[in-house]
Amino acid sequence: MKLEGLRVLDLSLFLPGPHLSMMMADHGADVIKLEPPGEGDPGRLIGLGENGHTVFFRNANRGKRSISLNLKTEAGREALMKVVEGVDVLIEAFRPGVAKRLGFDYETVAARNPRIVYCSIAAFGQTGPYRDRPAHDLACEAMAGVVSVNLGNDDEPAMPHVPAADMAASLMSLSGILMALYRRERTGEGDHLDISMHDSILAWTPNVLGPVFVEKRPPVPKHERTWGGAAFYRIYRTKDGRHVVLGGQEAKFVRNLLEAWERPDLIALCDRGPGPHQQPVVEFLQGVFETRTQAEWVEWFEGRDICFAPVKHLREAFDDPHVEARGMRLLDADGQEHIGIPIRFGREPGQASFTLPQIGEHTEDVLRECGWSEAELERIRSAGAY
Repeated sequence: MKLEGLRVLDLSLFLPGPHLSMMMADHGADVIKLEPPGEGDPGRLIGLGENGHTVFFRNANRGKRSISLNLKTEAGREALMKVVEGVDVLIEAFRPGVAKRLGFDYETVAARNPRIVYCSIAAFGQTGPYRDRPAHDLACEAMAGVVSVNLGNDDEPAMPHVPAADMAASLMSLSGILMALYRRERTGEGDHLDISMHDSILAWTPNVLGPVFVEKRPPVPKHERTWGGAAFYRIYRTKDGRHVVLGGQEAKFVRNLLEAWERPDLIALCDRGPGPHQQPVVEFLQGVFETRTQAEWVEWFEGRDICFAPVKHLREAFDDPHVEARGMRLLDADGQEHIGIPIRFGREPGQASFTLPQIGEHTEDVLRECGWSEAELERIRSAGAY
């Protein structure tokens, strides 16, 4: 696999960092996950689970090894630094300044391991006036303006339904780490990545910034092409109370549908672009969609060159035959479901390991691999390292 032979130390918890390191584990990296003594990663306790692990934990931490060290002790910090000396990548998501206080900031680590690629993930990054603010995904999306355009039918901001800032940071981190590893092959030197969840979600907005950058104003979501201001990029209710979407505004799609429904007179309104003038088209389409059930519309649109999709619930989404064909729903030997691997290679494809570690299960194994003797393990064990 692509990352075989790469050793990663992940000090992060919750979602961005663990998801990032899991993607690396799926492609062959040896990922060592540090967990605090006791309850370990909070993801172990969030949401429903089965066979001793939550769905959250197993879909962000499969294929890793777990070590547990008490970093409040000198012996625990000594043991972790021994691990640090032998890894290629370190991922941390402490609040800015905490790694330095613990003695694991980039400068200290790089002095012992100059080839290390050190990735820091924080809500607002390592610099700037907000760097010390506590925040998770929702606060980062709110500060980035994303929540302000995520409106319900009452025009009030609605809760985001996927952790976009978390996942954007995970993917930005993966990209940055791979760039740094590529550069290290030429220079022999590692680097320090400063990844901000806030930065990452801001970077996901290029298609909606026209009013913001040109007219210096916030967009009016219901007038914009991305958020319902275009009749052919919108959600419609069906006869059975379910929903469908039209998801493409290109002229050919508009003509194909409106001509099929004998309303070519509405094409000109769509040609003018998004905005309130498209309301007659919206009302016409809504009226038509309410005449059949979602399943009937799926059948009607089959084979037609129009961007259309039913709104599926998540159970339907993972049961979809296309998802099955793409391997995006995997079953382990116990019949438990896992999210598949989205990065697909023609050669050396990734492989999901369904092994999930117990807290600290591999602490002594990893330290032995670092060259520590049984006597040294007993010394730090008696000192409260684990």
